[in-house]
Amino acid sequence: MNSLSNAGNIFSCEFFPPRTEAGMEKLLLARRELDSNMHPAFYSVTFGAGGTSRDRTLETVDRLSQDNASVAPHISCIGSSREQIKQLLERYIAKGVTRLVTLRGDIPEEGPGANDFKHASELVEFIRDETGNHFHIEVAAYPEYHPESISPQSDFEHFKHKIEAGADSAITQYFYNIDAYLHFIENCDKANLSVPVVPGVMPITNFTGLVRFSDNCGAEIPRWIRKQLEAYQDDTDSLLAFGADVVTNLCSRLLDCGAPGLHFYTLNQSQATIEIWRRLNS
Repeated sequence: MNSLSNAGNIFSCEFFPPRTEAGMEKLLLARRELDSNMHPAFYSVTFGAGGTSRDRTLETVDRLSQDNASVAPHISCIGSSREQIKQLLERYIAKGVTRLVTLRGDIPEEGPGANDFKHASELVEFIRDETGNHFHIEVAAYPEYHPESISPQSDFEHFKHKIEAGADSAITQYFYNIDAYLHFIENCDKANLSVPVVPGVMPITNFTGLVRFSDNCGAEIPRWIRKQLEAYQDDTDSLLAFGADVVTNLCSRLLDCGAPGLHFYTLNQSQATIEIWRRLNS
C-alpha cells in the first residue's frame, strides 16, 4: 500500500528566516525544488527567541508569498506585548495569511522582555478573540515532553489547554521513536482531543548538528541510531543513506499507523526531504 494514498494527509515544510540575501536566495531555490517535487500544503516560517527575528520572519513571509505560496508564520508570545501581537495579526491578515503556528517561544538569555502572555494557550485565546476564525491555528506538541516540563502529566495538560483555547491542529517536535508519538495519540484519544496531530520530521544530514540540537530540545536519538551515525560521521554518503533509510521507515510507519500527514524540518535545504518523499512514493 502506498503510504501517501490518503488524500486527506497534510504534508508541509518548515523554513527559518535567513540572515543574508544569499541565504534568502538559497531558501527560495529550496522552496522551488520542494514545490516541483512534493507540492507542500504550506510552509511554516520560524520566529526567533523573544521575537528576535520578527523582521526577518516578516520579510521571509513576504518573499514566499510573492510566488503564491501558502505560508504559516510562527508567532510567539514571549517578548511580545498584546499590542505588538495585535499589530502583527493585522499585518498577516492584510497579506492574506490564513494559518499560524502559535507558540510560547524560547526565552532569550537576557530574559523574556515584554511578557503579557505566559503560555501559548493564552496567545491562542487572544488570537481567537481578536480575529475569530480567520486563522487556522497550529500549536506545538511534544511526544517526548517539553524539556522544561515538570512532569509528563503537566506537559500534556499544557497541550490540552492549547486545544481547549481554540487551536485547530498540532505539529510535534521531531522524534525518532514512534512509540512516543503513538502514546501521545493514545493520551489525546483518552482526553477526547480530536484535532489532527501531525508528526514533525527531521531529515538526518549531519551527526554533530543533530546531536547538539536534539540535546537542546529534548528529542531522543535512540542509541542504535546515534552509534551508527557516529560511525558514519566522516563518511557523508553512508551517513546520508543511513539517515534516509531511518527517516523514511519512520515516516512510512507513521502514515500506516494513521498519522494525518508529515511536517518536514528542512533547515532551508531541499534534497534530504525530497529523497525521503521519493522513497515514500516508490
